[in-house]
Formats: sequence, C-alpha cells, structure tokens
Amino acid sequence: MNASLHPYPLCAAVCAIALLTACGTMSSTPRMYSQDSLPESIKVAAGNKVAMETVGTGEIMYECRDKANTAGAMEWVFVGPKAVLSDRSGKQVGTYYGPPATWEAADGSKITGTQLAVAPSGTGNLPYQLVKANPAMGSGMMTGVTFIQRVALKGGVAPASECSAATKGKREIVKYQADYIFWKAA
Repeated sequence: MNASLHPYPLCAAVCAIALLTACGTMSSTPRMYSQDSLPESIKVAAGNKVAMETVGTGEIMYECRDKANTAGAMEWVFVGPKAVLSDRSGKQVGTYYGPPATWEAADGSKITGTQLAVAPSGTGNLPYQLVKANPAMGSGMMTGVTFIQRVALKGGVAPASECSAATKGKREIVKYQADYIFWKAA
C-alpha cells in the first residue's frame, strides 16, 4: 500500500510492524507434546502431565552370546545404553545409561524404572517404551517423575552383522536417537 495515499501513514506502519512481530512470536511458541499418534499400550494415563521433554542421542552396546533356551544358537544381546539428554533447544540437561536403565539430570537427581509396555515403532528402530519411574535419588528435576516414555525413535536395533560361535563375545555399538518424555502427577 502506498503510504502517501493512506490517511494515517504512521498507523499503517505501526500496524504492519505489530503484525510481523505477532507472526514471529507465534512461530517460536513451543509445541505441546501429544500422545495422540502413540499406541494405546504406551500412553500415560490421565492424572499425569508432561514435566520435561528430552532428546536422547547416543549408542547401545550389544554382545554376541548364546541364545537363551536354544542349544547351539547365538544372538545379539542388549548390554546397555549410553546417551546424552538434551532439551528441545539442544542444551544438555542430563544423561541416560545402564544397566540398570538410569536417567540422571544435570542437577544430580536420577531415577530408574520398571518397563510396563513396548510397541513397534518402525523397521530398524527400537520399540516405543513406557516405564514406571522408581522414586528419585537426590532432589531436583527427577523428583516426582511418575513415568518415562521413549518415542520418536531412530535406530538402535541389534547389529545385522554375523553372530555365531566364531564371533561369541564380540561387542558392537549401534547409534540411536529417541525422545524421552518425563511425566509427573498433575
């Protein structure tokens, strides 16, 4: 619009700036976590609310071992994870390691948990997971966490390489990424 034709050129300029500012503010609004697309088995029940969303980036160690209850057969066995937990802006807020599976906040508080459910998350990816949190050790960010969900998975499954009597005891590291959503009672 030509400012010289507008009866209030200053008003037009101020309104345009206000509109652009509002649009910029809307795009930086944090998104709200939704369980809508998740399998029912790993949804957290009503009465809980999201306390923290993290992205875990790391690796999982597997070892070639005898397959349980199957004489002469071998398989890759999960040994343990090691990951950095970052908030949605990319700032490190904790770590995840095990066994036992332990989520530790940068403030030193930490939790372990009991797996309640898993569900397929796609070929080549670890499954979705729902964990009931044990009481926190130390006080801080992990205090009061009731559940942890593992979602938005990329990778992490057992290696495709040979696991046989000839490779028994061999260890391999597999990279993975997952969102860990921490819930507390509402």
